[in-house]
Amino acid sequence: MSGSPRRGRSRTGTCSPQISWRSWRDSLHHASPILRATWGMPRPSAGSARSSTSPRRAGATPHKVPPTPYPDATTIHERIAVAPVPPEGAHVSKPLSANDQAVQKLADELWKEMLAASPIWGTFLGIEVNDGALDDNSDAARLRDRAMWEKYGKAAAAIGDDGLDIEWKITRDLMRVGAEIAIEKDDHRMDLLSSVDHMDGVQTMLPQIATFQDAKTPEKFAKLVSRLKAFPKFMDGYIERVTEAEKRGLVASKISTERLIAQLDGLMAIPASESPIVTAANVAGDAERAELTKIVAEYVDPQIKRYYDAVSGSYRTKAREVPGLCSAPNGAELYKVAIRSWTGLTLDPKELHEIGLQEWADIQEEMKVISTKLGHGGSIEKLRDAAESDPANVAVSKEALIVRIKEDIDRGYAAAGKVFGRFPKAGCDVKAVEDFKEKDAPAAYYFSPAADGSRPGTYYVNGYDLPSRFLHALAPTTYHEAIPGHHFQIALEMELEFLPDLRKHASHLAGNAYVEGWGLYSERLADELGLYRSEMERFGMLQGQAHRAARLVVDTGIHAFGWTRDKGVEFMESVGLPRTDAEIETDRYIAWPAQALCYKVGQRAIQRTRKAIEQRDGAKFDIKSFHDHAIGHGQIPLPVFEAEMPNWVKPTA
Repeated sequence: MSGSPRRGRSRTGTCSPQISWRSWRDSLHHASPILRATWGMPRPSAGSARSSTSPRRAGATPHKVPPTPYPDATTIHERIAVAPVPPEGAHVSKPLSANDQAVQKLADELWKEMLAASPIWGTFLGIEVNDGALDDNSDAARLRDRAMWEKYGKAAAAIGDDGLDIEWKITRDLMRVGAEIAIEKDDHRMDLLSSVDHMDGVQTMLPQIATFQDAKTPEKFAKLVSRLKAFPKFMDGYIERVTEAEKRGLVASKISTERLIAQLDGLMAIPASESPIVTAANVAGDAERAELTKIVAEYVDPQIKRYYDAVSGSYRTKAREVPGLCSAPNGAELYKVAIRSWTGLTLDPKELHEIGLQEWADIQEEMKVISTKLGHGGSIEKLRDAAESDPANVAVSKEALIVRIKEDIDRGYAAAGKVFGRFPKAGCDVKAVEDFKEKDAPAAYYFSPAADGSRPGTYYVNGYDLPSRFLHALAPTTYHEAIPGHHFQIALEMELEFLPDLRKHASHLAGNAYVEGWGLYSERLADELGLYRSEMERFGMLQGQAHRAARLVVDTGIHAFGWTRDKGVEFMESVGLPRTDAEIETDRYIAWPAQALCYKVGQRAIQRTRKAIEQRDGAKFDIKSFHDHAIGHGQIPLPVFEAEMPNWVKPTA
């Protein structure tokens, strides 16, 4: 099984406002899967010759990391600078207007319905709504979800601006836009496209539940057992969706289909006693694991075989040879829907493609400056080779990798007080990506803390093929995922008492570009703070920035312009990714149309907004106020962010 969270990271191939089991990955940050930049570049193979901008081919012989997890991580840095209250001027307690109250009531009602519809989502949020059940995955449930969004979208649109506080206006618009996107996605039956998903499909669901669900008491263990026993019924609806997708021609790409089949093959070869569900479960002891083994053998494994049969038969023969959405029925319109659902914006694929190419060119110029400083004559190729040939640039062990990450987090915490007025209460764990999904998972990602404070945030790092993951590119990923990136952003969001639950946990409804943009912005912010140890680490940061620029090019290339998989892989190699990672990344873009656009789209909006306020305030620009407001209102749609930040951020006295 393979996959990763998406919050938002949030994750059906497009950020899904529809309430289903996928909702958890759409709101935890990642899914969302929050999915992050790959760190690490390949060692050059003997005799290779490349120009500074040519595709970078496969490097060292793949090295299989022994299937042993990282040492248990401990919660770190449970520090508080200031209690998480709204930034100054953001929100003050005052009587609610009639329209404020109407929005509050509507948001609370919607939130309750969303949780009731998705017990799995509640589990991943740390909210025990119904931990003994799986979601209703039937077509009747899909229609109920649609009716729910039609009802709440209409009600939200009917609430006027008169007397409406800005925070309640954001909440109202979130419901309205989220409903529009959910209905639009249902109109185009985007759920059928995601019924085969090698990144975060149903094959990843139960192991993730087992990892997060507390089952240490007899009562809680019984709920986990009940949930596993419900899997056959859940799969009835899922396989119906596969069948319907085949009938309508809304099938996945051949690439995604073949990757999924390989994953299912691997799962079926694992004895029930070694299932990731059994090994990852938070249970009291061996007796409970023995019972889980029996449950998995009886209720889970036959369903995996059933899913395998559904996908590996006639569906497999109909999978799309051309990987992009452009090859699907009404593909151009599907891609527009995907772009809006992920970014919350209506954007032109051609314009995004050109922006990506220009950003890549600009970043190369920055790389050449570093190359000159380090004595490589402005050659990016020589600079890259110097990084890859340095034995000290590779972690000697997984333990050393974890130590390095913790050092970077220490550095981030120490410097954050210069540009932030508030720190989150929740700590940040560092853990390895689980063995069962590391081969297909991204290099790093982040899971949010539990809503009740019982679980810290978790930064996952992938140790697969460790020799190819160079340390000079590790720090930018850590600053993206942890401090001052997603951990600050998401942990603080969950602690904002003035936000309604809908805003804290479901603001992915209007897209993920804000949250992913913040992570990418944080990599540049770390450079401003002097957090990178060397010019070589700064080069690693620029490689990551180039990677995200390339995502604009490759995602649009594949889904709008008919690029082949090989062309996408070659372009990703040209910005410095090793062949293995370039293939994983490209296949991810194929499986999740438009998700990869969020990073640069969001970063550019944040940078553009900051520049405008800096120009307005000059020497009185308050960087702490800017950052506290940037992550002090929960996740908000980018148009709202750009419109309201100048009102929230005030110059210093």
